[in-house]
Amino acid sequence: MQETFWYKLKKPIIGLAPMDGVTDAPFRKIITKYGKPSIFITEFTSVEGICAGALKPLAAFLYSEEERPILAQLFGSTPECFYKATIFAAELGFDGVDINMGCPSKNVAVKGAGAGLIKTPKLAQEIIINAKKAAEDWKNGIKIENLDLPEPIKEYAKKNRPKKSIRNPFPISVKTRIGFNSNIAEDWIKKLLETEPACISIHGRTLKQMYTGNADWNAIAAAAKLIKKTDTLVLGNGDIKTVEQAKEYTEKYNLDGALIGRAALGNPFIFNPQNSLNSPEEIAKKLQIAAEHSENFEQIFKEIPFLHMRKHLAWYCKGFHSASTVRQKLMQTNSSKEVKTVLDFHLQ
Repeated sequence: MQETFWYKLKKPIIGLAPMDGVTDAPFRKIITKYGKPSIFITEFTSVEGICAGALKPLAAFLYSEEERPILAQLFGSTPECFYKATIFAAELGFDGVDINMGCPSKNVAVKGAGAGLIKTPKLAQEIIINAKKAAEDWKNGIKIENLDLPEPIKEYAKKNRPKKSIRNPFPISVKTRIGFNSNIAEDWIKKLLETEPACISIHGRTLKQMYTGNADWNAIAAAAKLIKKTDTLVLGNGDIKTVEQAKEYTEKYNLDGALIGRAALGNPFIFNPQNSLNSPEEIAKKLQIAAEHSENFEQIFKEIPFLHMRKHLAWYCKGFHSASTVRQKLMQTNSSKEVKTVLDFHLQ
C-alpha cells in the first residue's frame, strides 16, 4: 500500500469531492487551471453499466493529463462487475479507483449501491476485495481483451488508453458516510478497514440526512482514530468552505486531509486562496472564466446539450450587482457564443 501515489502526496491532502452531474471534465479543467487540488475524483459510473456495454455514461471518465492524480469513481452492488470495471479504469490510465459507498440518491441506494452498502457490510467488503484483486491482476499483466466484457467496452478501452501505459500499483479507495439512518461510523469503518483500502473519505452525514443539517465532524474524528491505527489514509468531507478551513479541520480532527465539495461551485479559485472573489476585478475575472468554462464544455462534450452547462453559469452569478439579471439571461443561452455576448454586455 505504501507504494501507491497516495503516500507521495503532500499533506494535508486537499481534494475536490466528486459530485454527480457537477465535477465533469470541463469543470475539472477550469479548477485545474485556476487552483489545482491535491487530487481529483471523477463523477461516479455504474459498474453494472460498464459490464452491460453502456457507453454514454463514460463521458464521466474523460480527463486530461494535467489533472493527475485522478481516480475513477465506481458505484454498484455486483462484486464481479467491480472486478471488470476496475481493470477497465486501469486500462484508461487512471491513477486508482474510488468506490462510492456514500451516494444518498434513492435510485442508487435502493439497489444496494452507494450509501446502501452501509447496510450490507459483507457485500461492501466483497466489493473492495474484488476491486483490489483486479488491481493486482492488472499490475501483473492481465489484458482487458481476456475479460468477459462487451466488445464496445473493450474497443473504448483500446481507443482511449494512454499511449504509454505503466502498470504501477493501482490503489483502491472508498468514499462513504457515517451511517445509513444513524451514526454508526466506528462500527462501519471497522468493517471497511478489514479489507485495507488505500484511503477512506468520510462525509459527516448519514444517508437519511442527505445534505441537510450540519456535518458531524466528531463522528468523522472517532472513525479517523481507528483508521490512524492502520496504513489506510483518512479524509474528511462536509461543509468545508475554504482551503484554510480544510487545513484547520485536518489538524483539529487528526486527519490526513479533506475534500471540498459544494464550495467549489462557481468558484474557480477555491484551491487558490491567494485570489479573492470580492473585488470588482476578480468578479470580472470570474465571469470571463464562466465564458471559458462554456467553451470547454462545447469542446469536450460535443454531443451533450448545452443546457447541462447552465447550472454552472448560475453558480458563477453570485455576489455582484445585477447578478440576478445576468443569471436570468444566461439561463436562456444555448452556446458559448451566446454566453460571451451576455457577459460582454455586462462587463462593458
